[in-house]
Amino acid sequence: MDLTPTKLDYYSDMSKLQSKASIISYFQGEDGRPALILESTIFHPQGGGQPSDTGFITISADSDSKFVVQDVRSKGGIVCHYGLVDNTDEEFESKLKKGIEVFLYVDELRRKLNSRLHSAGHLLDACVRNVGLGHFEPGKGYHFPDGPFVEYKGTVPQNELQSKQKELELEANKLIASGGKVSAVILPYEEASELCGGSLPDYIPKGSTPRIVKLGDMPGCPCGGTHVSDLSEIISMKVSQIRTKKGLTKVFYSVGS
Repeated sequence: MDLTPTKLDYYSDMSKLQSKASIISYFQGEDGRPALILESTIFHPQGGGQPSDTGFITISADSDSKFVVQDVRSKGGIVCHYGLVDNTDEEFESKLKKGIEVFLYVDELRRKLNSRLHSAGHLLDACVRNVGLGHFEPGKGYHFPDGPFVEYKGTVPQNELQSKQKELELEANKLIASGGKVSAVILPYEEASELCGGSLPDYIPKGSTPRIVKLGDMPGCPCGGTHVSDLSEIISMKVSQIRTKKGLTKVFYSVGS
């Protein structure tokens, strides 16, 4: 099936939790669960270290029947919403046809938690530079609620781990308390590079138009995830542990409630 890439509405409005979209396809997924492909979506798919949104989809604003979205995946630019049908209308599934407009509702609490954790992970990138860890190179982030951490290429001497952990936590909370607007914009490669301090990671193809997220006055970074609108929404951060081994350092953290 030749499909057009799904339009990602959360790219331009990360606070949007309700929207409308048209069905492209309704089918049984490889795992046996029903799945929906829409022409656009506000649901963030799993990826970039961030778990997917959950929520539900209905065929009318006041419908009791709903497609419960359990997880969302993206492959080749096509976003698939997987879940189950909570059906009080026996004909509900037969109405999920191509071209039908549906109503999307994202679970607010899960979105906000994921956005706060994801933003906190990016905030750590600025903190490691500010506490004298400028030799660190960005690695990967794992922002799932059961174990968020950011991994860097570079190590901390064993006798400095505890002090650096405290410094990182103090620096992060200072920046959170100061606040700062968080924005996302899609830019031509050269403009994106300039906003990110003069360079982009190697995995960003030259000539592309990456989405750049900017946290306050800090340099931007390429990211497809969802974020808070202001750093103060993170509330607080706890750096729970730093592990350094084989040229890599993992910084584990949590956010306040």
